[in-house]
Amino acid sequence: MPMPSPEQQKRARIFGVLFGLTFVTSIAGLILYDPVLNDADYILGDGADTRIQLGALCEIFLVITNIGTAVVLWPIVRRQSETLALSFVASRVVESVFIAVGLISLLSVVSLREEFAGGGADAGSLTVAGESLVAIHDFTFLLGPGFCVGVNGLLLGYLFYRSGLVPRQLAMFGLVGGPLIFASSIAILFGAYEQTGGVGFLFAVPEIIFEAGITVYTIWKGFRPSPILDDSRYVEVREAPVREALAAR
Repeated sequence: MPMPSPEQQKRARIFGVLFGLTFVTSIAGLILYDPVLNDADYILGDGADTRIQLGALCEIFLVITNIGTAVVLWPIVRRQSETLALSFVASRVVESVFIAVGLISLLSVVSLREEFAGGGADAGSLTVAGESLVAIHDFTFLLGPGFCVGVNGLLLGYLFYRSGLVPRQLAMFGLVGGPLIFASSIAILFGAYEQTGGVGFLFAVPEIIFEAGITVYTIWKGFRPSPILDDSRYVEVREAPVREALAAR
């Protein structure tokens, strides 16, 4: 069984660090956003604008690290399945787009408050505008960290399970957790319960274990020995059609 090269282990640890940063930035952003998400009259008051702007900054870093996890892993897992590896990259990008739309909507609340609150604007209209922008954020939170994370967990769990880059018992949490989050997101979409409530959290536990587990494992140990880590084998496979074309001339 091919052992990971130093370059591959470095890639594994970069992946782990980036994945860990997605945890930190997403949780920090949600905490910092609390005043605007849970106060219907935020747009009319003094506001905690700096706090909201820091939350947006955290989510900008979340977008970067989100896409980074997929890009760093791509050259390795494409050897297992190029289609699924590309699907994982695409899903991460789509998730990041939803996150970006959400942070823009909350920054728009801040801009409206600074521009019009206390300046004679109709309070009712401002409140409706603010609540609408917060609702946009709530739906992007469902579509990004909801549906897309479910797809991500399933794809990454399968790639890791088949390749053996991390312990298969750990990869199983992704195979189970991804579909659970996706199903839970459907229930949330139809109003069964709140995404951040106890039931939603319960459905997210396997995916949380999976993501936390691969973060710790790849930072601590890197990749496990796997057939897809054999650089010479995959370089030869990719170069063979080129050599055949040159020989035919």
